[in-house]
Amino acid sequence: MKVDLERFFHKCACGKEHSISVKEIYIEPGAVKRIPEVIKGYKNPVIVTDSKILASTKEALSSLYETIETSVIPGTEIHADDYFTELAQNVIRKDADILIAVGAGTIHDLTRYTAYKRNIQFISVPTAASVDGFVSVVAAMTWKGMKKTLPAVAPIYVFADTDIFGNAPMRLTASGISDLMGKYTALLDWRAGHIVTGEYICEEIYDLEFEAVHQVEAVLSKIKDGEQESMEKLMYALLLSGLDMQMIGNSRPASGAEHHISHLLEMCIINEPIDALHGEKVSVGLILVLEYYEKIKEAIKADKCRVIDGRGFETELLKDTFGKKGKYQEVLDENNPNIMEELDLSKLREKLPDIARELDKLPASKEMRLKLSQAGCITTLKELGISDELKDLILKLSPYVRRRLTLMRIAKNLKLES
Repeated sequence: MKVDLERFFHKCACGKEHSISVKEIYIEPGAVKRIPEVIKGYKNPVIVTDSKILASTKEALSSLYETIETSVIPGTEIHADDYFTELAQNVIRKDADILIAVGAGTIHDLTRYTAYKRNIQFISVPTAASVDGFVSVVAAMTWKGMKKTLPAVAPIYVFADTDIFGNAPMRLTASGISDLMGKYTALLDWRAGHIVTGEYICEEIYDLEFEAVHQVEAVLSKIKDGEQESMEKLMYALLLSGLDMQMIGNSRPASGAEHHISHLLEMCIINEPIDALHGEKVSVGLILVLEYYEKIKEAIKADKCRVIDGRGFETELLKDTFGKKGKYQEVLDENNPNIMEELDLSKLREKLPDIARELDKLPASKEMRLKLSQAGCITTLKELGISDELKDLILKLSPYVRRRLTLMRIAKNLKLES
């Protein structure tokens, strides 16, 4: 299936002209067979992958590996961080004129960032339906211990070969499901920011993101069974989410409080390093956020939610946590200027009923936990190897990971009375 991209090229009702840089997207068996034709004009194409992916795709991509130079990022556990970025720069030939990312989220982040730094283009070959960042214009990196969103480039072509990603380990596919379901709270956070500060929101992109979520939610059991058409729907939905980020120019439609929890856990500020995929951490973050947002909703409806002034930084908390890892100044730099300065407390008080109405649209945390569990997804801190005793601290600290207004950040100005 060639994805129809024409729907993304028009003047939007929000008044802006959104654009995407990807030229063509194919989601079909044998999609990678199209690659030789589109790279004919390039002198030095280079495949970027790692040893695990090279081994698992050796047969499916044999003709490409035999004819195109392949750079294998060294290491058994590759991460999107400053260390592996430097390794990638060293192993990818300097005169490469186009890169071909063969892998999942990490390989794509390393490739897109390298392509950006070298001012060249890249092609995406997703080997698993595990994340929504394949066509993103930014790279999510852990940079010198802090989670950063760095400028990068989107691919010009995506060849999602069902014969490859459809046979990926179920754990990777479950990660992709979790990443998509996390859009429920990401979109709620975007809406909340719009309600209380007038932050720009594009209703068309907002609706497109929900389209991606609902398409996957309707076929969860079939995805778990590996049914081809449903696997292709999952990949399409992940790519659609990425196109939404392309159109708006940032990750706002796809990343909120649930992702901030994931990022906090990746930074290991209050926990030991864990062996978990991005989507697995997002899944746990989603459940934690849904549970907390339910408490906010019920407090508003019961008139037991009071607005207080919590706009300032919790400096002692940050010193006792980020500071102990030598990241106190970094977390201040990330959050300056203080995004809470945009928050009018009187307007917040006035808009609480509107926020409650939006919260009513979220799925119940128990319902979502059941759906994710049945789809093979992780849903608890315990499954990540993290103590439940850290839950409250995770909720307090995670809003500081990004300078982005979420309801979790806004809630520092809310006192929930028992």
